[in-house]
Amino acid sequence: MLGRGKHRRVRINPLTRGVLAAGTGGVALALPLLGATAAHAVQPAQTAPAAAQSAPQAAKAPKSLTYTVVKGDTLYRIADEYDVNGGWRQLYKDNRKAVGDDPRVIHPGLELKVRTAEANAGTKADTAKPAVAAKPAKSATQAAGSVAQATTASVKTYADNLDGWIREALDIMAQKGIPGTYDGIYRNIMRESSGNPLAINNWDSNAAAGTPSKGLLQVIDPTFQAYHVEGTSWDPYDPVANITAACNYAAQRYGSIDNVNGPY
Repeated sequence: MLGRGKHRRVRINPLTRGVLAAGTGGVALALPLLGATAAHAVQPAQTAPAAAQSAPQAAKAPKSLTYTVVKGDTLYRIADEYDVNGGWRQLYKDNRKAVGDDPRVIHPGLELKVRTAEANAGTKADTAKPAVAAKPAKSATQAAGSVAQATTASVKTYADNLDGWIREALDIMAQKGIPGTYDGIYRNIMRESSGNPLAINNWDSNAAAGTPSKGLLQVIDPTFQAYHVEGTSWDPYDPVANITAACNYAAQRYGSIDNVNGPY
């Protein structure tokens, strides 16, 4: 990223494919609660066991699978294909012992535990409980108050894709006073990594010096550490951490990432 010339772009789908793939030799290259729902009398006690027996059948069984890595695979691609909640980072977390310390390196033949979105939802299925008397229904005022509290307590979430990463980074940057726009960040990401958060440049002068450019905005480790934004991950491959650190650096040197239109 810093002090280097133009480098070869990674030619991949910007949102759903990773650059780093499992190599031929195994080295990765550039990777109801049962009961009444209204105020009714308690059901006869003898009906409770039957209800309890039927509930487990209604609960959806968790769905998970074991995936065997093939040549060309990346954690990013596998997580996207099976709609893993938490994306490639959750997939890596679930399989770190098998994968090792580098999420970019996955070997053909490696078996991964994949928990799909359906699996994550299924694990929360309610189990049967004995029927009990229903609580009095809430008044309209109480119900409205509950909704207001839930809305206030809700936390903003972001999609685990390029659009979501940029928007989350922009919100953090706004809090920290770091300038930059969506268009400016997107333009530079597409030039530097084509949108692959695991992109790495292993051939330019920075790489030769032992500090290869990494991530969405191709930041070298010294720059990432110097301009790291508090509250974000210390992993340079983390999309939001990479974007915010790069924009923080660009703000100091160029005034804003929006002023960057080439290698920087």
